[in-house]
Amino acid sequence: MKKILYIAGFAVMGFFASCSDFLENDPRGVLSEEDIVTPQSVEGFMNAAYAQLGNDHYDSPYSLWPFGNVRSDDAYKGGSGTNDIQDFHFFEVSNNIRPDFAELDNFWYISYVGVSRANKALKALEQLSEADYPLKKTRMAEMRFLRGHFYFMLKIMFRNVPYITEEIPVEEYKTISNKVFSNEELWNKIAEDFQAAAENLPDAQPQVGRATKKAAYAYLAKTRLYQAYTQDETFKVTGINQQHLQEVIAATDNVIGKASLEPDFANNFLPGTYENGAESIFSIQFSDNDGTLYGRLNFSDVLSTPQGLGCCDFHKPSQNLVNAFKTGANGLPEFDTYNNEDFDYKNIDANTVDPRLYHTVAMPGLPYKYDPEFLYVEAWVRSPGTYGYFASLKENVAPNCTCVVNIDPFYGNSKNRIQIRYADVILMRAEALIELGRQSEALPLINEIRERAAQSTGRLPYVSNFKINTYVDGSNCNWTQDFARKALRWERRLELAMEGSRFFDLVRWGITDQVMNDFYAKEKTKRTYYQDAFFDAHKEEYCPIPLKQINFSQGLYKQNPGY
Repeated sequence: MKKILYIAGFAVMGFFASCSDFLENDPRGVLSEEDIVTPQSVEGFMNAAYAQLGNDHYDSPYSLWPFGNVRSDDAYKGGSGTNDIQDFHFFEVSNNIRPDFAELDNFWYISYVGVSRANKALKALEQLSEADYPLKKTRMAEMRFLRGHFYFMLKIMFRNVPYITEEIPVEEYKTISNKVFSNEELWNKIAEDFQAAAENLPDAQPQVGRATKKAAYAYLAKTRLYQAYTQDETFKVTGINQQHLQEVIAATDNVIGKASLEPDFANNFLPGTYENGAESIFSIQFSDNDGTLYGRLNFSDVLSTPQGLGCCDFHKPSQNLVNAFKTGANGLPEFDTYNNEDFDYKNIDANTVDPRLYHTVAMPGLPYKYDPEFLYVEAWVRSPGTYGYFASLKENVAPNCTCVVNIDPFYGNSKNRIQIRYADVILMRAEALIELGRQSEALPLINEIRERAAQSTGRLPYVSNFKINTYVDGSNCNWTQDFARKALRWERRLELAMEGSRFFDLVRWGITDQVMNDFYAKEKTKRTYYQDAFFDAHKEEYCPIPLKQINFSQGLYKQNPGY
């Protein structure tokens, strides 16, 4: 049984007041603000904010699998067919994406519940003295960290969102547009939360799951990296801000050396003793057997279990992604030819590959999650004619794991979900260095990731077609800025595959239309449902503002271009 910091949300209390000229006594049963805000009750406000990190549903997942993977060239939607959660199918083919999608409204809503809970906690904390509550400064930093997290998610999804803090009275919410701040200003607001959190959080926390200094600096680096790629109002990347790149370097200075890569890549995606490991910078904590009906399970990912092990075979690695793991005779990626011929799971020795393939993708004929008792077979696949035979591994667990919980018809699990890990920080730093023209400093960082990948074969005794080398300038490559940029972007794809970041990387780099339409052109020759797929630049880089939210604001919120 796994016990965690935050296992349930708390209902947010309203503050009530009453007065009358003709009553001499205070009415009974009415709580003043002073009665509610105590060192004891404020813990409830903060736990509620933490709890919101994982308070989602499979059709509005914070894991970002539909929005970061299926929307990119990394994954197919999966399920029983194109009509199964059809809105996600529309994201897969970049077609018919509409503001009235319930999934988008749910994502917006649960994110702003998180913002609201963080703001409520901040407002309550501000009313306590440090004498009465010695942890005040640390806890306020945690709440600013969480608020930054929720706004970061909203920002990469919708771009233009209303920004509300604890200082704004509730009655003024209806006057705040989603266009008050420019793109640059809104990124600055998010960065301010992470900066304040970084300056006031401790290096370590006695309770697992709480934000730390290195987590805040990692998020600050991520925020500044996204901000560095300047976009105009049509979402076109028009330049790269050198100052923000320097801020990425400065932020990662406070993380590099304060965490470490796991010795085996697989460790990041295993339950039990491997959770909250050396590489985990910040993870959402889940639990089972904690006294609640099902436990606090990872509901975002319950659909990706293969049909033969439960339900419902969504989130399927694309053939394109699998092909990207192929390596050439020099042990480097096949940058220009990787997709000419498909990797064939029936003849895996026909290609040499990066070992991370087998930690990321399940394929028939091989043990599922390294367990020889569970051989992944074609019969486990729900719709092979539509989505092929591959399945996603990272978010899943072995079926005999004690962390598996039957929530019929689904099989949930309580394995934590890493939100940001050390490998991501290393690659963010490498990206900033490359764009600053300091690609020679990025070379050992990228090679550090590749060296770890090469060592991650201990759990894979049943395959041997590995061939992966580091980059050696002047030997197997010419490490120019252009080549380094290509290598970095490839490395991010392989290292972070199926973890929800691919689409947002493409948008940041300003190459989404090029990559996706090349992907669609090839996929149309293999899968009929891609015939009308086409990515519309200057529109589909971001989701539409949910129609319900525009209506609730009485037209104050402005829709994104093209919708």
